[in-house]
Amino acid sequence: MSVAQHTLSQEAMALENKYGAQNYHPLPVVLSRGEGVYVWDVEGKQYFDFLSAYSSVNQGHCHPKIVNALTEQARKLTLTSRAFYNDKLGWYEKFTTQYFGYDKLLPINTGAEAVETAIKLCRKWAYEVKGIDMNDAEIVVCKNNFHGRTTTIISFSNDPVARKNFGPYTDGFIKIEYDNLQELEDVLSNNENVAGFLVEPIQGEAGVYVPSEDYLKKAKALCEKYNVLFIADEVQTGIARTGRLLASCGNCDCPTKSCEGTPEVKPDILILGKALSGGVYPVSAVLANNEVMNVIRPGNHGSTFGGNPLAAAVAVAALEVVRDEKLAENAERLGVIFRDAMNRYIETSTICKLVRGKGLLNAIVINDSEDSDTAWEICLRLRDNGLLAKPTHGNIIRFAPPLVMTEGQLMECVDIIIKTLKEFD
Repeated sequence: MSVAQHTLSQEAMALENKYGAQNYHPLPVVLSRGEGVYVWDVEGKQYFDFLSAYSSVNQGHCHPKIVNALTEQARKLTLTSRAFYNDKLGWYEKFTTQYFGYDKLLPINTGAEAVETAIKLCRKWAYEVKGIDMNDAEIVVCKNNFHGRTTTIISFSNDPVARKNFGPYTDGFIKIEYDNLQELEDVLSNNENVAGFLVEPIQGEAGVYVPSEDYLKKAKALCEKYNVLFIADEVQTGIARTGRLLASCGNCDCPTKSCEGTPEVKPDILILGKALSGGVYPVSAVLANNEVMNVIRPGNHGSTFGGNPLAAAVAVAALEVVRDEKLAENAERLGVIFRDAMNRYIETSTICKLVRGKGLLNAIVINDSEDSDTAWEICLRLRDNGLLAKPTHGNIIRFAPPLVMTEGQLMECVDIIIKTLKEFD
């Protein structure tokens, strides 16, 4: 590395540290280019991206079809607001609702906004359809959830870092254990004011916790029994990441791994984001059928940028890539290969306790305490060895590469990961 290159990297980090709010703790690498499964730093070193911008870049970095959709639309029209119609939004809404099997879509920008939208939608349905007394509606959520960091969302988080010194908090939420059907039924059977159950099909930020095989199916059945909306936050787990178009589909047999067939579980409210745009532009959405979505009327909810023509064009292209390149099938196949390879290594490892996950959303648990810096040090060494990942919750390292990865590239990454872990054994 030349002195000039080193200065460039250090300068970029110094500028963020001086002029940016310190609400993130990035791995010390300065990226300047991405393509497919690879990213390059300002010094020109190539890395495998094993985080995919927290599963936003499922289609790979700078996918040409998605970038072309962005640039072509940007030359025509970028924003109208919803004060007027535009010629892309209805086309996007039709394509996406048919793609996922719903009647209507409410377009928003970010994942947290989409969760907030789903909460509002659920509450309005509770008062106008279910008949709960005004302001009495409650929504059941799971402990160790991650749905964003807005004021309402952190009100039902049990992450002290996200919550501390941000009160007063928003009422109207009941927290239960994740993957605990008995506790869910106890709450639903004893509280007629429950309007919805908000859940991540797999708890990603908490450490890629995959629930019991029949958890989502039985939870949805309980919601139907007690007339409660089942709300799936698929911002991170959706769009083929877990080997199905939606993680909540369970063992859906439809050949495209999409909800156009008959999924095991169909959420009453579906929340999407991240890879809905392939990481090219902020796009999120809430989908529901008419009996739920029709409670939203003009003036109830909105966003200046929500449903803009640029977002619409990008999202359609991103979903077409997932379908045409069979990314769900690839994620399912490669995920099995990855976990099998890691499990063979773990049999003789002292540093790595287990691997868990579904599709290409996986995590390894490091044999150290949650407050140790071992996982962070391993990620630094992975960086040095040409692979980028980050810890979550102290001793857990999440692995989520772009879904366009080939088997050969995956095995190269497995070799890097095992080689690095052996340095800590």
